Amino acid sequence: LPVAGRAKVPPGLQRGRAGLRAAGAARRRKRAPEPGRNKATVKGRVVKSAIEEYRKKKPVNHLRENLQYMLKGRLVADKAVTEQVLAQNRGRKSKDQPPEKTEKKKPEGTVFTEEDFRKFEREYFGVP
Repeated sequence: LPVAGRAKVPPGLQRGRAGLRAAGAARRRKRAPEPGRNKATVKGRVVKSAIEEYRKKKPVNHLRENLQYMLKGRLVADKAVTEQVLAQNRGRKSKDQPPEKTEKKKPEGTVFTEEDFRKFEREYFGVP
């Protein structure tokens, strides 16, 4: 007599006997395709307004708000502090270094006037 609660299992579903192939088939059988919503139908679909879609995707100009934001904060950092921050963030390679600033040489002026040159000329060369 069969024991209550123990039904005969089909040979494909017995554990360990039929192998992996039978277990996969059983899993596929268990997950039978349920009648889901057909997405190709129009039923229940909300018609979108083309004008609303255009307005939604239209680029927005944020210039005015950005200008207000930028003009609101007028805090200017110290020149020495900004230089220090820039120096810390600069790389160590030569291509990352700023070009050395060469100071322009001022044309050397003379302390002598034209009158002094004439006087020297007269004394040295004896020209009247």
